[in-house]
Amino acid sequence: MKLGLNFLSEDEKQRIHKDSIKILSEVGVKFMSDKALKVLADNGAKVDKDSRVALIPEEMVTQALSTAPNAFVLGARNPEFDFQMPSSYTGYTLDGAATFAIDFETGERRNALTSDMIASLKIFEELPLGTVVWPNVHCDDMDQGNYNEVRPSFVSLINSSKHIQNELHRPEEVPFMIEGLSAILGSEDAVKERKIFSVCYCTIPPLTHDGEMCDTYLELAKFHVPILPYPMPAAGSTGPASLYSDIAVANAESLSALVLFQMAVPGTPIIYGHAAGITNFRLGTFIEGAPETTLINGALGEMAHFYNLPNTQGGCLSDAKVAGPQAIMEKALGTLPLVLSGVDVINGIGEVDASQLLILEQIIVDNEIALMCKRIKDGINVSDAKDYYNDVAQVGAGGHFLMQPSTMKECRSDEFFQPELCDRNTFEQWAELGNPNIYGKAREKVKEILAGPQKNPLPDDVIGKLEEIQRKADEALSH
Repeated sequence: MKLGLNFLSEDEKQRIHKDSIKILSEVGVKFMSDKALKVLADNGAKVDKDSRVALIPEEMVTQALSTAPNAFVLGARNPEFDFQMPSSYTGYTLDGAATFAIDFETGERRNALTSDMIASLKIFEELPLGTVVWPNVHCDDMDQGNYNEVRPSFVSLINSSKHIQNELHRPEEVPFMIEGLSAILGSEDAVKERKIFSVCYCTIPPLTHDGEMCDTYLELAKFHVPILPYPMPAAGSTGPASLYSDIAVANAESLSALVLFQMAVPGTPIIYGHAAGITNFRLGTFIEGAPETTLINGALGEMAHFYNLPNTQGGCLSDAKVAGPQAIMEKALGTLPLVLSGVDVINGIGEVDASQLLILEQIIVDNEIALMCKRIKDGINVSDAKDYYNDVAQVGAGGHFLMQPSTMKECRSDEFFQPELCDRNTFEQWAELGNPNIYGKAREKVKEILAGPQKNPLPDDVIGKLEEIQRKADEALSH
């Protein structure tokens, strides 16, 4: 049977839901968008135009839950990578928006570049559990005076054939994004049908929605683009100083986004997500790799199940400043509970230092952590096919099973996980190999992948169309 884990009891889920409803209906949520306030007011919310706070009644939440799709497919440019949500297994995204990267050649910590993103995408294309691409760095070489989110989105679409997920920040970016997706897929109808692009929607904790991003996503919803609400309250600063109340606030923020987009465009695909954390009470900074972060996001993943919605949760995270034992420890302990609880997608692969530092080798290390967690989740197969009583009878007491045909078969099956990075040699063999370590092996794997050709490239004429659309976007969106 497959292993499972529960963060919350059914009574506790009900209590969190009721407290979230109380927050929505009595405290309210601030929307900096006039369009959003009108949508909410027209559908039953009590709106204070001066404070921009909307009080959202339970009936609106119930209505939104009734129209939000319980299942849909995140399409990919290569249909082999289409991802059904909810999923029978946990997939992963690249972590997102790091400011810095470790230079793969020199080992120095420097500002992240477009070349770092492209290298990451090439590696991620090889990962069996890699499901959703986030543009994982904020590229320092993209002209800051002429920056727009169409750029990293197009770079991702050109260099990966998996599902792409990014943020858009301005309504003016939407036509260029849709034009680019149409150039790849052939039509706007195909954009709506295939859903190869989705967006992350970060609310502003506590209980606030950005105006421009809100307006942007109200436009995107018309094209059936899946939306991932992604609240990130930190217990003790932007969230209450208890795990329970931080969960209730994060849940209320997600519900407020769900309500808005379902009222505006019923049936908008929603991925119920969170990346909440805790506060470093000594420094006031955001902590991702703490056990409490896993407890909060694991509980919120269960709230997604409570609402029967697909979900993405922050996990596989670390506050380590360099690759090494702390990163592996925090990432492994933060990943396994989420996998066991049945989270659809975990966001966090490839970065450390609270998602501010990209390390290419870490992508490979995190992949091995993910594969190990999957093997534990898959549990023990107790079917008749695994009943080897006849072997036991044949070998008998004091015998040996190594040369049994069943052993030869099973040692190459998925019954036993075979790591690529973890060393299982004897000490003498390990020493003879030159004392290899996990990150050294990961580095060799990165070299191998980067030296190979790009998988599933776009046709040159489509790339040309995207480059032309990007030029138009740069000119129209320049500050």
